[in-house]
Amino acid sequence: MVCFCFLVDQTHQVRRCKPVVGICSRCGGGASVADMKTATRFCYVLFYGKSWKAIMCTFCGTILKTY
Repeated sequence: MVCFCFLVDQTHQVRRCKPVVGICSRCGGGASVADMKTATRFCYVLFYGKSWKAIMCTFCGTILKTY
């Protein structure tokens, strides 16, 4: 009997964000500090979740720095 389990998806979700002083190096838009949440699901079941902070552009959505 063989059972296959495939990676279904990995999502990045912004929980909240706060504007900071700075500009994006790619588009020149404003920057903000965001609390991010990553969820990895295998076969529609949450397998791994992680919370982290990132500085991201408010215009183009590029993640400039993570910590």
